[in-house]
Amino acid sequence: MRVAFVSLFAPGHGDTPARSRTRRIARGLAERGHDVVWLCARWWGGDHDAFSEEGIAYRSVTAEPSPSAFAARLPLALRRVDPDVVHAVNTPPTPGIAATVGGTLSRTPVIVDWWRDHPADSRRRYRLLARRADAVTTPSRTTKTRVREHGAAGEDVRVIPESIDFDLVESAGVDDRFDAVYARRLDRHANVETFLLGLAELRDRDWTAAVVGDGPERSRIESMASDLRIDDRVSFLGDLPLRERVELFKGTHVAVATATWETFATDLLWALACGCVALVEYQADSSAHELVEGRRRGRLVTSPAELADEFVAVGDLDRKAVERDFADYDHDAVLDRVVDAYRGLSDEE
Repeated sequence: MRVAFVSLFAPGHGDTPARSRTRRIARGLAERGHDVVWLCARWWGGDHDAFSEEGIAYRSVTAEPSPSAFAARLPLALRRVDPDVVHAVNTPPTPGIAATVGGTLSRTPVIVDWWRDHPADSRRRYRLLARRADAVTTPSRTTKTRVREHGAAGEDVRVIPESIDFDLVESAGVDDRFDAVYARRLDRHANVETFLLGLAELRDRDWTAAVVGDGPERSRIESMASDLRIDDRVSFLGDLPLRERVELFKGTHVAVATATWETFATDLLWALACGCVALVEYQADSSAHELVEGRRRGRLVTSPAELADEFVAVGDLDRKAVERDFADYDHDAVLDRVVDAYRGLSDEE
């Protein structure tokens, strides 16, 4: 199968969770022997218009990342590639709309992977993109709801979650220094306060906790732990290499997710696969609750007091280092779902 990825920006312009997701899918397809071409604005040096890396053929549609110039040249670029399916992204929406135009002209199905709405993007163009795409994939039901609000038909929107390396989960060692862990970038959405306030209510109990991640809010959060007089039992570990993070999750009993905004709670997914019991504070702009709803080893809370109560309540649950239920989130298993989505569109043509 020949797949054309349409994304104005590539990871070479600067890595983001959405671009990492696109690259992981493209690289996975290439490893399976599919013909993968990524149409983007040039991010590499020199004056050559194309090069290949990790099985992906990158082709520049424009030298500069101008959405309008990119959109104007994209239909011709797609015709030259002659793909079986086009995989576009939702932001910025203008190139994605141009991809649907090119797809209509060449009778090629276009699937749009919709990570999240970007505040700088036009709502009107989002509506046009959501309605013109042959299909839309989203990482969560929360994002699916928003795409449907833009006008996409429900049957055309499929949830394909983020993925993990389950082989790493099974093979990594165990770091059992902590009873509870919070893991995420420490930005303005992190809301580590709920985690710390909940722990502070349990000062009279024996526990240790870790905060994994770094970011602009770290110093303020560390100061809060000191003000709550629990800084002697909360270790701020900063960013950790993936294997070290997995080892820590495998040895920790409880993982807590309290962020106010989360397109997909990837760190929580790793922790769940590593056997952690999850305590998740429900937030309207976070999809984290989707990973624990209906699971015995997951609890939803709405306040620090509830978090403290549930931390005590789940103490009787056994400790585990691997949770096989999450093998369905392995990179290969999730990539199978992407390929199924492509083939479903191709069969409809």
